[in-house]
Amino acid sequence: MAEAANFVALGLHALQHRGQEAGGIVTYHPEHGFNSARRFGYVRDNFTKQSLMGTLPGTIGIGHVRYSTHGAKTPAMRDVQPFFGEFSLGAAAIAHNGNITNADALRRELIERGSIFQSSSDSECIIHLMARSFQRTIAERMEDALRRVEGAFSVVAMTRTKLIGVRDPLGVRPLVLGRVGDGWVLSSETCALDIIGAELVREIEPGEMVVINGRGR
Repeated sequence: MAEAANFVALGLHALQHRGQEAGGIVTYHPEHGFNSARRFGYVRDNFTKQSLMGTLPGTIGIGHVRYSTHGAKTPAMRDVQPFFGEFSLGAAAIAHNGNITNADALRRELIERGSIFQSSSDSECIIHLMARSFQRTIAERMEDALRRVEGAFSVVAMTRTKLIGVRDPLGVRPLVLGRVGDGWVLSSETCALDIIGAELVREIEPGEMVVINGRGR
């Protein structure tokens, strides 16, 4: 999807009620690599500026608006999603919505095993669990990591070529799949589809993972 960041920003604007503390967008461009922008405040005050949006080229992207339910209540830039990680088999950005109820126990375990956390967010546990997985693809590592996670959540992730969405086994947190032109969209609410003129395809099923690449799903 050309200029993916513009679509992501519009979607975040529609989802502003989900979080007003901060927002972030990550994109990938074959020539410029991964690009990230995270800002405090409202989407309209940050991601409508051409000077900022011009730093986010790419045909694939994800975004997130923050409302702290775990970790520091005073916003810190290191807590603003999406999070980004470099793995032995490639890089990925991840955005998480929900509550990981065993996050404190996972964090203690991971720190004892040598992980170094950069944020106070429970979402960062997913990145570290993925880094320690021996699976061969990012999607498989995410599946492996989420088997350790307890709670209600939906997760979206992106690599250089793929968009990935996962919903918790009980389906407590929402996640929907949409389509706009030749592109695919994942969102926690259909209002983000409406604002970009995307068609709702279906809800992601509880416990389901979808992987979207250049050839479709």
